[in-house]
This record gives sequence, structure tokens and C-alpha cells, in this order.
Amino acid sequence: MTESDHEEQYGVGDPDQFQRLWTPHRMAYIKGESKPTGAGAEDGCPFCEIPKMSDEDGLIVRRGESVFAVLNLYPYNSGHLMVCPYRHVADYTELDEAETAELAQLTQCAITALRKASGAHGFNVGMNLGTVAGAGIAAHLHQHVVPRWGGDTNFMPVIGQTKVLPQLLRETRQIIADAWPQD
Repeated sequence: MTESDHEEQYGVGDPDQFQRLWTPHRMAYIKGESKPTGAGAEDGCPFCEIPKMSDEDGLIVRRGESVFAVLNLYPYNSGHLMVCPYRHVADYTELDEAETAELAQLTQCAITALRKASGAHGFNVGMNLGTVAGAGIAAHLHQHVVPRWGGDTNFMPVIGQTKVLPQLLRETRQIIADAWPQD
């Protein structure tokens, strides 16, 4: 686009020679749409609502007895998923022994499945406990499993503050579900 092209576009502001990658779907996240209205399970907690949906609609990769693995609706990387207890608890210390064991087991299986499905070179695995620690939904514990590849931090997230995901979340969910270790 040339400077004269910008002059023909009224209302776009000062020409800066940048191309724009519009991500309007992110506005729901920015505005906090579908965020819980309070700390209770009845206050619109998505991690309490998602298990009531089909796997495809809820983006659930695997259901366990006391925890489930679900794709992150606003992923840091393709394949970013979370392992969540069904029970509405906020803190890791509130999990019972069975929930703690299954959360660890499904996290291991998630890593195995993501390696098989995507050839991930490494992972960020962890929890943000509390709003001040960065938890977007602090009232319901969830452990992030984020696949990483050499060189996956490039100009897009660093300069452009945008992530490029190579496939739709439904496609990613199916690939990871198919790669999940058999019981």
C-alpha cells in the first residue's frame, strides 16, 4: 500500500505503512465476555459449564473421573490446553487425593499427546493461583499445558502482539484427542 492509498481512506488516521491483521474475535476476551460474575460455580464459571457440553462444542480433549482436559479458547500457542477438576475449587490445596493424582496423570497424557500430534519441542506447564498471579478465571483451578517449539517467539507476538494459529480449534481438538494415549 502506498502513501497515496492511505490518503484515499478517510478516517484511518495517520498513514504508518503498517498492514493490519484484524482479530475481532479477541474482543470477547478483552471485554471479559463469558467471564464469571462471581466466585461461585453458579456465577457463570465456564469450567463448570463446559463439561455439560459435547466434547466438540466444549473443545474437550479428554474426560477423566474427576478432571478433564480442554483446549484454551484464547490460546498462547496452537494446542494450548488446560486440565481442570470438575469440582469448583480455586486453590490447588483444595483438591482431594484422587483429583490431585488424576490432574497429574492427565497433564502427563496431555504432554504425550501434544508431542505426538504436533512435535512440540517443550512445554510450559503450570497454574496461576489467584487474580494477582495472573489467573483469568481465579475461582476455578486449571493447569495450563502450552506446547512450545524452537523459534516460536517471533515478531508477531513480540512486536505485533498477535499469535498466528495454523488451524481451527475444533481441528486442533480432534488431532490431540486422536493422539491421546490409550488407557
